Order: sequence, then C-alpha cells, then structure tokens
Amino acid sequence: MVTTPIRVFIADAHPIVLEGLKGILNQQPGIEVVGEASDGMDAIDKIVQTTPDVVLLDLKMPRVDGLTVLRSIQTRTPQSKVILFASSDNKEDFIEAMKLGCAGILQKDASVNMIEKSIQKVHQGEIWLDSNTTAAVFRHFSSPSDFPAAAAHVNGKLPRERAQLSQREREIIILIAQGYKNKEIAEKMFITEQTVKNHLHNVFDKLGVSDRLELALYAIHNSLHVKG
Repeated sequence: MVTTPIRVFIADAHPIVLEGLKGILNQQPGIEVVGEASDGMDAIDKIVQTTPDVVLLDLKMPRVDGLTVLRSIQTRTPQSKVILFASSDNKEDFIEAMKLGCAGILQKDASVNMIEKSIQKVHQGEIWLDSNTTAAVFRHFSSPSDFPAAAAHVNGKLPRERAQLSQREREIIILIAQGYKNKEIAEKMFITEQTVKNHLHNVFDKLGVSDRLELALYAIHNSLHVKG
C-alpha cells in the first residue's frame, strides 16, 4: 500500500542547518521536504503557499522572529503542525510557543531518529516534548484554558471518567503534572519507587493513556494539577 509522505517545511536562520536537515529528511521514507526559508517573512509566505503538514521552525529568525511566524501559521494555515527547532534553553519562549499552539519542541542536538520520530508523532496529532521541557511547561500552566486545544484530548482519544481514580492515584497524577520523577514522587509520598510504578500502570489503564505526557495533559485539562 502506498502511503502519502509527510510534507515538511524547514525554517532556519542558518543555511548549513537548512541544507543538513533537508538532506537528512529527504532520505527518510515517508517524509518529503516541500520548502525552506532562512528568514521569518519568507517563511510565512512560503508556508502559506505550500501548506505543509509539519513545520520545523527556528525561534531566532531574521526579519520576523519564530514566535511571530508561529502566530501567523496558526491563523493562516492552522492545519500545519509546528515543531520548534530550538538551540537555546529559553523555557519562557517554549511556554509562550505552547500557548500559541505549537505542537512540539525539539532541541537542535537531537538525533536523526528523534527528529524523524517527532515529525511522525506531531503529524499523528500528538504533542512532542522532552522530559525537561515537559516539566518546565507544566509548572507554568495554571488552568486548562491556558493550554493549547490539543491538550483537551490526546491522540484523538477523550480521557475516561476520572471518578475511577483513587485519592492516591490522583496525588501521583498531580505530581507527574508538576514534573516530578518516580523516585522523587516515592520520596514525597513515603512509598517505594516500585509502588509508584504500580500506581502509574493502573492509572494508565484506567484513563486510556500511554505515557507520562498524555497523563500530564489529562491532569491539566481536568485541573487536577491545581487541586490539593
């Protein structure tokens, strides 16, 4: 069966990054680079013209910065999913990008496999963040309305009724959404790390989520992360 390739646009201020990414991605089965730009204004025009499935977007673009490009894409070609391709560790920019509807954040030192995987996941409707960025983003959101609409459901699946959760399970979900790791949760709750893992296994099954990111998005959407 022939599958339609994921159409990707690359916007980066550095020509060497553009050429490198284009060469790498064009070698990946299922991905087609449909355009490129080295400044923000040019990126907006070309993205509107090509309507790609996924945009890899540098934050620090000349003429028009990456966040402005993101705003324009969300308004003019909302079907295009945006992954920030970031060289900095500026969490404030990341948080603003997520509020604007960015679908993922990828560090420029990511492996080829991670770049390919992030494009595939975002194209499928998921949100792509590494663990450090996830924690930073979640700590800054205070209500479900602050988070992009994609958080309302994950992978097209509506979360199941949270009344099934025990109090201990809810406490663990809150800590996950605040960015804590299993070991830290175990220490805070005076239980073993294995017990935390057991609770998480049960929570994943009850809510129909498959990983910590989906679980944290569920918590944010249902305001669990702001409840004591």
